[in-house]
Amino acid sequence: MTPVESVVQAVLYEGYMLYPYRPSSVKNRQRWTFGGVYPRAYSQASGSDPWLMQSEFLVRGDARTRVALRPGFLQVIERIVLNAPSASHGAPASEALAWRQVPMLDIDQRRYYPWQEAVERHIRIPEFALGELPGAPRDIAFSFDAGSDVETLADSKRVVRGALRRHRYQVKGRVEVAAEQVGAGAYRLTVRILNETPLKQADTLKRDAASLYALVSCHTVLTVKDGECVSLIDPPPELEAAAALCKNIGAWPVLVGDEAQPDTMLASPIILYDFPQIAPESAGDLFDSTEIDEILTLRILTMTDDEKREMAATDERARTLLARTESLDAQQMQKLHGTMRQIRPLGVPGVPAAFPVSAQDAHFEPVSPWAELDARPHLACVRVAGVEIQVGDHVRLHPRCRADIFDIALSGMVATIESIERDFDDRVHVAVTIDDDPGKDLGMARMPGHRFFFGPDEIEPLTDGGRRA
Repeated sequence: MTPVESVVQAVLYEGYMLYPYRPSSVKNRQRWTFGGVYPRAYSQASGSDPWLMQSEFLVRGDARTRVALRPGFLQVIERIVLNAPSASHGAPASEALAWRQVPMLDIDQRRYYPWQEAVERHIRIPEFALGELPGAPRDIAFSFDAGSDVETLADSKRVVRGALRRHRYQVKGRVEVAAEQVGAGAYRLTVRILNETPLKQADTLKRDAASLYALVSCHTVLTVKDGECVSLIDPPPELEAAAALCKNIGAWPVLVGDEAQPDTMLASPIILYDFPQIAPESAGDLFDSTEIDEILTLRILTMTDDEKREMAATDERARTLLARTESLDAQQMQKLHGTMRQIRPLGVPGVPAAFPVSAQDAHFEPVSPWAELDARPHLACVRVAGVEIQVGDHVRLHPRCRADIFDIALSGMVATIESIERDFDDRVHVAVTIDDDPGKDLGMARMPGHRFFFGPDEIEPLTDGGRRA
């Protein structure tokens, strides 16, 4: 996928399912929390979920500037599990309608649960010129029909034991597009997505049932030709007032793609900054793009066999996620631990020493991220309880602040001093690595998460005359 499409996909499936990725978990029983646009009748009856999404973009260009819009969303599919009344070598879809609906079905080593799946939908809008819209807004109706299918489930002997019935309901709505000139060579473009799906007894529907008629993870991608998009987060001074007047409901436009060519924006239902990127170290979608891949990966690996079995029974996306996570090798796991992305340029006129620039901007010599710290005078030793200790000595930890879980978890553990440092307030800190930490070598390499700081009053020397015991 392109950098833009990868971000759009991450937004589209944000929250599709969440750790622990099991249907029984509370987080996965209360779904579709981002970018939901619900039928107007339900929204007005419930007084909660919105029935429209509005995005306003600033575009620099003229009347001939071409604009392409691509609104999109997920349409929810209801999946139920059916148990065959008797084993057979085949069953037509019509016969499956008489089967018994069950809350769970085991066939060989596979387990099946009811679930709400989703299919991607994109609303087609013809490309237009900016000059066509002022005074002549566009109104585009869209509709996606209802449908259903039955997937029979057979065991290893090809005996049909059950089926999955999937049903999607019709959704209907409109996209309204308007534009107005807000300055010389600048336009405000307004895109409104409305859900006008007709509902019977909308006032009695629960949210879970109403989700079957909703536009979920709704968003809009805007691309311009012979013009450029303007950031609403950091607009130029001459467009600050126009940006402040933009009214966005349920989504916020950010620049995406190539920073050198700001021609694309994504109105996202989740909070993003301009030019978001998917980390290249990420092995794949975890459906929680604001979470840390390493944490979620380690949590998945520590799940029990029963929990993994339930996760795999969620749907194909969950099964793929589980299989990919369990197949990660040591090198791939190492990549998830952390990456230093800033390199300090040497000898570039006018560039501050800590300013990150790309490799195309200047010639670089690799500089340790700890260079500034290492350049400062270090303490050779520190006296604790009458004993002089230094780098390499062993100590026992006695955290006093109990500020977080580490202060509790590391209490009483034996550690090795990695460095002795003084902060800007002239306070002394002892940096240590935990002796029982399997990643101790990462701590000695000063990688985050395996190196901890304590005050001299929080450590107990385990030395003989200041030397390692």
